[in-house]
Amino acid sequence: MTSAGILLFRRSPALQVFVAHMGGPFWAKRHEQAWSIPKGLLEGDESPRVAAMREFAEEIGVPAPSVDYVDLGTVRASSGKVLRVFAAEAPDFEVAELRPGTFEMEWPPRSGRTAEFPEVDQARWADVAEARTLLVKGQLAALDRLEAHLAAV
Repeated sequence: MTSAGILLFRRSPALQVFVAHMGGPFWAKRHEQAWSIPKGLLEGDESPRVAAMREFAEEIGVPAPSVDYVDLGTVRASSGKVLRVFAAEAPDFEVAELRPGTFEMEWPPRSGRTAEFPEVDQARWADVAEARTLLVKGQLAALDRLEAHLAAV
């Protein structure tokens, strides 16, 4: 199962990344390790970059910036899920209003009822040090790759 995501960054003056808090009841009361790079599953034979752009728009409610992206490769979660990460510098990117897509799930569990929840319920810039406490563990390697890329250019 492969996903693709967009890791926006800016230097103001410290390195910051744009992260999103996952929506739904499982994540509602969690803060640390409950945030993610905006991402989602590839559909059919869709290219990873196209999927990343589509998923960013679906999760955040606005298109990803039209800037140059670098492929940081893949990171793997402990569950085995693979995430292909594309990074771009976007110092002027701001979201005036979060308009995420939604998903349905049975809630409460075993109730037979379904409820609709936002894919993400917050999104914001975070310093890399803070992002290391916010992001789910499987995505921390993307921060390492971003920092290594920036050190090399």
